[in-house]
Amino acid sequence: MAMYCETPLDRTFHALGDPTRRRILAVLAQQGPRTASQLGSPFKISQPSISKHLKVLEKAGLIERSILGRSHRFTLNSAPLDEADGWINLHRKFWQGSLDQLGLLVTDLNELDQK
Repeated sequence: MAMYCETPLDRTFHALGDPTRRRILAVLAQQGPRTASQLGSPFKISQPSISKHLKVLEKAGLIERSILGRSHRFTLNSAPLDEADGWINLHRKFWQGSLDQLGLLVTDLNELDQK
């Protein structure tokens, strides 16, 4: 099933939806720039599969590739994560406010029932 991610935020969330890709990002965050083979070594999947994961992360802008000879080095780019965090926080505030209002309403209704 093909996934079409039209906006950068869509591509970010799509990339983050896979546990292998999240682990690759964690490795880059903790250990700094790594080659494709270094990133693939902890996983029990083929090199072509790792390459596909790296392409998804790269398309989302979460990693950047530099090429030196035959070696491809990847670094973490956190800017798309900042955008995703902003979106999450905006919606968290909305829902938290809505749930707080619902809680007050339930409390008020319980108080009316007790009178």
